Amino acid sequence: MKRIVLGFVLIVVIGTARMEGHAFLKDATPGVGSVVETSPPEIRIRFTEKIEAAFSNIRVFDTTGKQVDKQDVCLDRADRALLRVSLPRLNPGIYKVVWRVVSVDTHVTTGSYTFRIAR
Repeated sequence: MKRIVLGFVLIVVIGTARMEGHAFLKDATPGVGSVVETSPPEIRIRFTEKIEAAFSNIRVFDTTGKQVDKQDVCLDRADRALLRVSLPRLNPGIYKVVWRVVSVDTHVTTGSYTFRIAR
């Protein structure tokens, strides 16, 4: 029985250690699945840990698949877990935000979400 418990504890510890070091989306502006009244000036995504700016990206697409962001992704100087990209004035509609980041310990994570501009 002790071996079973020890084995279980090792699996949990190894699994937890394996998840550490990955930068996951912590919060975003506009938020995931949100509806905003006006076009936001930028997309801001904060991750669960510091990221490498040179290997990280945010892209924003309209419903036709056209990239609509200003392609000026930057890492916030005061918060190295916050990545931003500027937006032009966007029309009402649904937009998809696609991100790929590399954490400071070189782990890659990717994801996407949508938001909608009401008017």
